[in-house]
Amino acid sequence: MKNSSIAARRKVAGISAGFLLGGLTVGIIGAPSAAAAPDCSPAGVNATVSSVQGAAEQYLAAHPDTNQVVTAAYGQPRPEAESSLRGYFTAHPQQYYDLRGILAPIGDTERQCNVKALPPLLESAYQEFMAG
Repeated sequence: MKNSSIAARRKVAGISAGFLLGGLTVGIIGAPSAAAAPDCSPAGVNATVSSVQGAAEQYLAAHPDTNQVVTAAYGQPRPEAESSLRGYFTAHPQQYYDLRGILAPIGDTERQCNVKALPPLLESAYQEFMAG
């Protein structure tokens, strides 16, 4: 039971990398310096996504109200989830900016390496979320 809870939480965190729809999330993981060449190998891209997922999990664990909204959105139809997330993050802009910053390394890696780091459904939601 505990393993399924952990797996579900990881899935939610991964989805927050893309399913935080409606546009909302910035700041805790520092981006690599402009002089550093990104690791564009599949392992490097996966490491970035894993790192972001871990940071998102930690953030959500430390912010139960945000975690509750994100977790609930995961089980909702996309339009309803988008509306719910947009409403929450509009009312809580700091959480949006915090999460957006946490998720930013995924977009940085995608741009620098010219790859898509997420599955199509998550990629679409990620782009929508990051656009605000």
